[in-house]
Amino acid sequence: MFLEVKNLKKIYTPRIGKSNVTALSDISFDVKCGDYIAIMGESGSGKTTLLNILAALDTPTEGEVFLEGKPLSKLRKDDVAAFRRENLGFVFQDFNLLDTFCLKDNILLPLVLSRINIKEMEQRVKAIAIKLKIENLLHKFPYEVSGGQKQRAAVARALITNPTILLADEPTGALDSRSTDQLLDVLDEINQDGQTILMVTHSIKCASYAKRVVLIKDGVIFDEIVKNNKSRQGMYELVSDTLAKISY
Repeated sequence: MFLEVKNLKKIYTPRIGKSNVTALSDISFDVKCGDYIAIMGESGSGKTTLLNILAALDTPTEGEVFLEGKPLSKLRKDDVAAFRRENLGFVFQDFNLLDTFCLKDNILLPLVLSRINIKEMEQRVKAIAIKLKIENLLHKFPYEVSGGQKQRAAVARALITNPTILLADEPTGALDSRSTDQLLDVLDEINQDGQTILMVTHSIKCASYAKRVVLIKDGVIFDEIVKNNKSRQGMYELVSDTLAKISY
């Protein structure tokens, strides 16, 4: 398997006087190359904790995450940042763009940190800007463009390193309905091109685009929905019905 999550457990110990908090109890699932998985659940279900562990931003109390057979827990502290740069692309709800940089410089930042030569950087940013339809916005600053355009720039920044996995945390949470539709079409297109995507979302609409939906309740997997030949509307209805069961 491309990514294996095995028996993850995460317990937080408060500093003063409160009981331990179990964020994840026993989470196991596999991700295949080219998969598109949405992780859903109510607030406090553990989905963001799971995403942080997959991103090597947090460590599990028990269990392991394997990327292409290699356990993330074996990474040395000095190697974690390089691991993220080389393998992971991140898209966040609030864009995380630098207002003092134009969109082009924001997109290029990961390559600058990786010391890629200028000619290659220019080739990559041009290709990805055309793909995401922001080629005419590259010299604008984040405060000069719409939320949807900011998020497409954020996706470009995430993809410019050719990441093994794209991790998206509520990527449409700050967008209007039109921008949401445009971004979901972009994610669908890049997944069809072979990009593996793992997305945390509250949105049933977002989840309906995924090939698989993993639903978490109280730190364990409550259910998993596989798209197969279902239509997007059929997927939407099935996810909606399953979420209603979780809230009972």
